[in-house]
Amino acid sequence: MSSGAPLPSSFDGNEDFFSESRWQKLSRRLKEDPLIPLGMALTTWALISATRSMRSGDHARTNIMFRRRIYAQGFTIAAMAVGGLYWKEDRDKRKEFDKLQTEKQRTAKRDAWLRELEARDEEEKMLKAKRERRRAMLKEKKEAADASDLTPAIDSGSESQQAEVVEKKSVVESTEQRGVVAAAKELLWRRN
Repeated sequence: MSSGAPLPSSFDGNEDFFSESRWQKLSRRLKEDPLIPLGMALTTWALISATRSMRSGDHARTNIMFRRRIYAQGFTIAAMAVGGLYWKEDRDKRKEFDKLQTEKQRTAKRDAWLRELEARDEEEKMLKAKRERRRAMLKEKKEAADASDLTPAIDSGSESQQAEVVEKKSVVESTEQRGVVAAAKELLWRRN
């Protein structure tokens, strides 16, 4: 593990211990504390036997089975207490490991989030610079167009071209004054 925290000594090199499914955890717990399932089975057997003896009417056997149920439950509780004390250190190590894993995942998620934010910031800066360059280019073109008047370009052409340019220019100017629909109608009437 790259977090620097040592693994529990009783499980060194056993990666399956830390990445287990629910069934694996259940089987591991059954192997760690085999007396608890045994006590539960004995308690269940005693209850079933007591129920059968009650139905058959055997009161003596019913009392014996209820006493055995109490003994089996006491055995189960004792097995849980002894197993809890015996495995306490490993469970504490597991809790510590889980806490470290959670912190590591939280840190990794935060780092990924920061990297994504930085990438978006860089992308935004590039787009902003591109927009600024485009605006500067458009501004330069507009200034160049304003600086050079259309009349020198018209002087070099023929008279028919000059008349066409003047006509188009007047249509554009009239569009600005009267509206788009009226200018479109005027263009259509002039072509026909």
